Amino acid sequence: MKRLITVVFLTALTVVGFAQKADDICGIFHSNDPFSKEGSQCEIYRAADGTYEAKVVWVENPKKKDQIGLVFMKGLTYNSHENEYQNGKIQYPGKKGTYKAYIRIVDGGKTLKMRGYLGVSLFGMTVEWTRESKVREQR
Repeated sequence: MKRLITVVFLTALTVVGFAQKADDICGIFHSNDPFSKEGSQCEIYRAADGTYEAKVVWVENPKKKDQIGLVFMKGLTYNSHENEYQNGKIQYPGKKGTYKAYIRIVDGGKTLKMRGYLGVSLFGMTVEWTRESKVREQR
């Protein structure tokens, strides 16, 4: 009986450990649009279905305020064996189509490298996102 309790306890700790690792992606991030070069912030969070999503929370260009609140990335799942978030889908504002995406955390969680692509990742683009402590004030 003690052995069973020990196994259940260790299994619970392992599951909690993976959940905490998976949530390392959550937070506020800044990046520059690869096309317009304008800055924006997004918030990455865990969705109700357990996947990760990202929404726009600040834009540098005041003319793009209508994008605030837009959920542009959905479906990311954490793969602990490859230490990356996979199976994401991106709908880029102003562009047609849906892109596949994966994200890797680098620099101890300070930076994310998001790869968006069509078909295979060879045909895509990597964008760096930098972690920030809070949402910037919108002008």
